[in-house]
Amino acid sequence: MVAGALLRPDRIGTPHGPHSKGVFGSIVAAPALAPTPGTGPTDRVSSPARSTVQLVNIRTFKSGDETTQAALYNVAAFSLPGFKPASAADVQKRTRGRAFDPGTRFYAEEGGQVVGYCSLDLAQRRVSVPWCKKGHEAAAEPLFGAVMNAARERGLKTVFAAYRRDWESVLRFLTDRGFSVRREVVNYWADPVDLPTLVNRSKLPIDRLRREDVPTVSAMGQGIVRVPAAELESYLFANPYFPAEALLVLRAPDGTPAAVGIGLESATYADVKKLDPLAPCFRLGAFGSEGLNVKRVNGLFSFLVANPANALTAGLALLSEASLEMTEGTVTALAAQCPSDAPHLLAFYARYFKEHGRFPVLEKQL
Repeated sequence: MVAGALLRPDRIGTPHGPHSKGVFGSIVAAPALAPTPGTGPTDRVSSPARSTVQLVNIRTFKSGDETTQAALYNVAAFSLPGFKPASAADVQKRTRGRAFDPGTRFYAEEGGQVVGYCSLDLAQRRVSVPWCKKGHEAAAEPLFGAVMNAARERGLKTVFAAYRRDWESVLRFLTDRGFSVRREVVNYWADPVDLPTLVNRSKLPIDRLRREDVPTVSAMGQGIVRVPAAELESYLFANPYFPAEALLVLRAPDGTPAAVGIGLESATYADVKKLDPLAPCFRLGAFGSEGLNVKRVNGLFSFLVANPANALTAGLALLSEASLEMTEGTVTALAAQCPSDAPHLLAFYARYFKEHGRFPVLEKQL
């Protein structure tokens, strides 16, 4: 799909035909018209039925779209559970970033009016569903098609989307188009007074992460950590939001990392008890959130372990050390986040933390 392409809503199909339940409730498309041989979707063909159909122009981002986009989202999503309104400033944080690619954000126009948008975050490989103004839901298909084409053209092999688990119409829109739930991301919290006496029962020494440890950490995080070893080193040692000193290593007798953990404390970060536990927000510092937009949460603890059988003892040892270093007095509750396809880590958090909520991550192969 190229920017500025004109599409006819009456020729927009879905995987299940012209009538489908979409993101915004029931979408009833106009009856599909058989194309005349030799004509394409943007051709104007003389017909009484076609004369009443509005053409949809799909274009890419241009300056000033931030306000329109926020308004569109707020109108389209306000009735969904847990809705939180967006502002133009929220959108500008993304569009003014150095990595923003205007060619990955698409807008649908009808009669010169913007009636919907859909986006691809290239760095994250994350897509949004199309958000459309009521009465213009037929623009959803060409918008989503433009985003998926942009992902393919840029060489992506997979894309993902993450939304609240109770946004059923949104999730159905994605699964109807070939997405499937790859994992759930589980949010936890714990009151420090409810934890058992935290001691290092492993008897292994704990010290700081070293640069030469990164390949081992990358290997123990296989299937969880989202970036390769070369990028992981930069993420851990040059992260603008936490110091490398926040990373702790439980060392095996031969000096290699047996487990690695992180503990974060900042009075400027969010209190986990005040967060929406179903919101699809990845948490800063949690292993598995590398390279993603994240929420900064005070008291965050996360860890990886080389031998899954040692998860309980290694996790307690690292949690004990991390808790001792949270000395500013601002942590009233500990936070954690874990992917559902890491059962040994889930078992640790289920034992010592309380599940707060979870959200699905859906993926599609391109």
